[in-house]
Amino acid sequence: MSEVRVRFAPSPTGYFHLGSARSLLFNWLFARRHGGAFILRIEDTDRTRYHEESVSDMLDGMRWLGLDWDEGPEVDGPYGPYYQSQRLSLYQEYAQGLLDSGHAYKCYCSLEDLEQMRQEQQKRGLPSGYDRRCRTLTVRQQAGREAQGMVPVIRLKVPLTGTTSFSDLIRGQIEVQNDKLDDLVLLKSDGFPTYHLAVVVDDHLMRISHVLRADEWIPTTPHRILIYDALGWTPPLFAHLPIILSPTGQGKMSKRKTVDSDGREYNVLVHEFRAAGYLPEAMFNFLALIGWAYDDKTEILTRQQIIQNFDLAHVSSAPAKFSYDKLDWMNGVYIRSLDVDDLAARLLPFLSRTGLSADAETLRRITPLIQERLTTLADVVAWTDFFFTGELDVKPEQLIDKRVSAELAIEVLERAYQILSELPAFDEQSIEAALRAKAEEMGLKARQFLGTLRIAVTGKKVAPPLFGTLAILGRDKVLQRIAHARELLVS
Repeated sequence: MSEVRVRFAPSPTGYFHLGSARSLLFNWLFARRHGGAFILRIEDTDRTRYHEESVSDMLDGMRWLGLDWDEGPEVDGPYGPYYQSQRLSLYQEYAQGLLDSGHAYKCYCSLEDLEQMRQEQQKRGLPSGYDRRCRTLTVRQQAGREAQGMVPVIRLKVPLTGTTSFSDLIRGQIEVQNDKLDDLVLLKSDGFPTYHLAVVVDDHLMRISHVLRADEWIPTTPHRILIYDALGWTPPLFAHLPIILSPTGQGKMSKRKTVDSDGREYNVLVHEFRAAGYLPEAMFNFLALIGWAYDDKTEILTRQQIIQNFDLAHVSSAPAKFSYDKLDWMNGVYIRSLDVDDLAARLLPFLSRTGLSADAETLRRITPLIQERLTTLADVVAWTDFFFTGELDVKPEQLIDKRVSAELAIEVLERAYQILSELPAFDEQSIEAALRAKAEEMGLKARQFLGTLRIAVTGKKVAPPLFGTLAILGRDKVLQRIAHARELLVS
């Protein structure tokens, strides 16, 4: 394969979406697989929809996912600048060249003219589209309009007959009748290019070899081919990636956070997944498998394995469903693969942001107790908050149930208090041996004795392993909580 140069070219009109991240990742993988270059270009010519925080949000998301770029913002390169708003003179130059060669023309129709045109077409049952009324204006007619202060746009002069075709690397040959194509606008009246002109000029000048993008852009590709032809340039190779379906499998994944019929809230932005406690390693692996597969069974792959095996031949043309269940499972696998120190360091910010006074050393001791139980990093709060609080908000009814009466619960707490207060060594093994022996002595099942004690010291029915929990909490805090629970039952 000749030199591979691919690009990700987002428009900064919103926050970094998961669908964009998947397209970006496939471009990045293709470049890394073939030893090519990955270029980041910001297509910011649509100033009416420009979102100031979009670029920084995207760059932060790319860094989090470990996706570096060889040319672009903050890196530069030989084909910059990499913001389209800084390249306006180039687009204007090539638009004028298309006018001079007869491949484009000036259009003086106002927005009101276009709306009236659309309404008339609807009344007559015709397809909506520009009717090319300015295509045949003479030089004298153009001069007359400009003398009236009318500022034209520049439109592509699409051939009225024949076909335009291209070979898609995923979908094969695609052909469109030219009479189905509009004479689209290339340069707006304010001197800013439309997406269609700017992307062709930039892809050519930046020597882009392959364009990997979502399949929703297939309808624009024939226009792009025609612009390449009009400029006398060879177009890059195209590969249109499968659409990502919503978790329900019905329709395209939304660009906004949604709630399903079960009340589950679904994230769609990269920074939302980061804040929810997903690991970048898991997200990288997961995104790579939306529309691509190594084989029909392998799910967990390292970054290097994905790079080495990424191939467009294994990218599906069929829509790919986004599965939160699969992502949750995969994230849990990656969490369990981390060493304790690494995991504890990642968990600490999730506790700190809730206002809990968590310290790194205590959390380091807790982490082995909860590592197998975490789905996301954010789960750490529900599993460990009681370690970093003072008095628990335990209700009397929590300490009793059909297996444990109030009287029995009081006795369990009193016996546990006595044993734990007298225990020579307050470590996990000593605590377990003493408590299990006492439960057996009282003729109680372990879940009766230990269940009551668990609620008294953690405030939860489900908590990390009890004996390790007690050892980490420490004798003083454990005895204080047992005494408080007993007071609730006897008062």
